[in-house]
Amino acid sequence: MLAIRTRRRKAVVLATAAVLAGLTAPSLTASPATATTATTTATTNTAYDDTYYKDAIGKTGASLKSSLHTIISDQTKLSYSAVWDALKATDEDPDNSGNVILLYSGVSRSKSLNGGDTGDWNREHVWAKSHGDFGTSTGPGTDIHHLRPADVRVNSVRGNKDFDNGGSAVSEGGGSLTDSDSFEPRDAVKGDVARMIFYMAVRYEGGDGFADLEVNGQVDNGSNPYIGKLSVLKAWNDEDPPDAFEEHRNQVVYDDYQHNRNPFIDHPEWVESIW
Repeated sequence: MLAIRTRRRKAVVLATAAVLAGLTAPSLTASPATATTATTTATTNTAYDDTYYKDAIGKTGASLKSSLHTIISDQTKLSYSAVWDALKATDEDPDNSGNVILLYSGVSRSKSLNGGDTGDWNREHVWAKSHGDFGTSTGPGTDIHHLRPADVRVNSVRGNKDFDNGGSAVSEGGGSLTDSDSFEPRDAVKGDVARMIFYMAVRYEGGDGFADLEVNGQVDNGSNPYIGKLSVLKAWNDEDPPDAFEEHRNQVVYDDYQHNRNPFIDHPEWVESIW
């Protein structure tokens, strides 16, 4: 009997200790608000996997790229003049419907201040239109998946430079940096820029009268149909996953304008699979 009572007392003590440990010990899984990691894990939007992306699901590498090209090439094309009104909708400031958010600076500016003067915003080709010499032609020159509102002066500073890390601060550029042959956008849109570049490299493969656009591992590509720097753009895609603004923009382009999607906003992991 003594042995039984002793075992029971030990069991009670152990159970009580376990409860107290559960009340006082920190959880092994940090809450989203406090967890910190070296890189941010991108979320995946699977809402279109059974419909829009059904022919791409399960594929990798060149096969995935080819399937995505076919899928996203089915689009409505805009004129260059129609881009003005489209950007006023796709890049509308969610806190002020009369304004747009400028890509590189992050400034909220009146929709009416579109033009070419200092203080205006204009239509920035994130894939610089000289890289492949497509200009403002209907197609790559008017594809609003890579056309964004930008401050006129900051847009001029970016010019047709490739993307890379480093440089000196761009005045009123929101934290953007630049040097003689490259441009680094502010942290909040680095992933956005990368995913626009990867979209263009998949959408325009040289079969529709335009150059075959490709991402490569260098800068200073000039008028060649390439943009770099691949390793940096991949890192930006990982470090800055799609946010609500970027996802909403993708939906507006799909629903109201071009009726195609940027697959790398829905599936950022496809960047690594292809490149």
